[in-house]
Amino acid sequence: MGLRSSRLIRPSIGAAAVVATVAGSIAVMSPQIAVAATNTFTAVADTYVQDTTGTTNYGTSTQFVVDNSPVRRTLLKFSVSGLTSAVTSAKLRIHVNSGGGSGSGGTWRAMVDTTWSETGVTWNNQPAIGGATLGTLGAVSASTWYEIDVTSHVTGNGTFSIGGTSTSTDGAYWDTRETGANAPQLVVTSGTPTTTTTPTTTTTTTPPPSGDPVLVGAGDIANCGTVGDAATANLLDGITGTVMAIGDTAYPDGTASDYTNCYGPTWGRHKSRTKPATGNHEYHTSGASGYFNYFGASAGDPAKGYYSFDLGNWHVVALNSNCSIVSCSAGSAQEQWLRNDLAATSKPCTAAYWHHPRYTSGASHGPNTAVKPLYQALYDHNAEVIVTGHNHNYERFAPMDANGVLNNTSGIRQFVAGMGGTGLGGFGTVQPNSQVRNSSTWGVLKLTLHANSYDWAFVPEAGKTFTDSGTTACH
Repeated sequence: MGLRSSRLIRPSIGAAAVVATVAGSIAVMSPQIAVAATNTFTAVADTYVQDTTGTTNYGTSTQFVVDNSPVRRTLLKFSVSGLTSAVTSAKLRIHVNSGGGSGSGGTWRAMVDTTWSETGVTWNNQPAIGGATLGTLGAVSASTWYEIDVTSHVTGNGTFSIGGTSTSTDGAYWDTRETGANAPQLVVTSGTPTTTTTPTTTTTTTPPPSGDPVLVGAGDIANCGTVGDAATANLLDGITGTVMAIGDTAYPDGTASDYTNCYGPTWGRHKSRTKPATGNHEYHTSGASGYFNYFGASAGDPAKGYYSFDLGNWHVVALNSNCSIVSCSAGSAQEQWLRNDLAATSKPCTAAYWHHPRYTSGASHGPNTAVKPLYQALYDHNAEVIVTGHNHNYERFAPMDANGVLNNTSGIRQFVAGMGGTGLGGFGTVQPNSQVRNSSTWGVLKLTLHANSYDWAFVPEAGKTFTDSGTTACH
């Protein structure tokens, strides 16, 4: 496979194109996609009140608290606007401050009163927190985001209040909007993804053969405190193919015990067919030794953490995006290895995966510029698709170059597939060319690798309905 200038560029079927097979022909349908919109609203007011200081206002504090000794209650207010379709999901996201871990994160309820003032409310004049219970949090850890489903309360445009209380004497301390990046968020999804098609061209070809190789997986997987990894491992039970475990595979620190106790009982049963990539949590253990010892030769050289392999007509590259540990810069050993590896393969189609996304709209981690040289090398050698993790959600981007410029002819489509099992996270600023997003469903991304194209499909956990699928030709 040569450089971009030397390869024949074939027209791409395009983003989320639909392929209908009729009597040995493939009718290529141009998509007109109505994607569900996700909006993130920051709290317009947040404070707490305390029974032992009845006239004191805490509206300018950098923390709010739920506690029962003294009794402290939290008040949050959000203003939702600009929605043009029905709300399908609303999630409250709040962040425990650096010293605020607790055995109880409190009970969170809908409130009727929205007239209270952040700088005027006190224990003595507080509004009632007596609405329907929206969620109850168990033990919470410092410097961690938590999410509560508030869809029943947030029904459209308007102002909404949410109150927090606790029956525990072990108070939980949360960051307020005065902290900036860790301000409470309301992540609202409205509308239902639909796809309509109109025929544009018809070409005659042979239908893709059955039994084409499959690459399936996700990142951000096993955490003994959640059940998501069991749900996604159950999905893998019914999907044949090579498993890509795309980093942060065993929380919290990638130790030997994390793999034994958290990863092993779920995704561990697919270890023999897994090709992993390392995330940042693996390096919480020196040299990511827990990860490399667990996966052995399948993880590549422990000093590198990058390698490649072939599946059918495809060349697949697993890279190490911990760029402060194994450099990703232009001219680095990894980047030069990647360019040489891509130049040497004779396979016409290329896929890559690593942990930290070049492009993402996730609220917890922004787009990663350090991996740009790796993306550029893949773009220069006509790669088709990149799969990443790190943000705990699902996102699909249109084909782009390494500078974020839309290129439906020769760009690379990047996925964020961080919905492998640990706690899910929402979205912040939606980045250009983001096409589909979901932050409420664990699942796996399945890539079916045909001779000259690939199909993608988001496979949701049992009981959930979100899906995303499509087909794109190789370059």
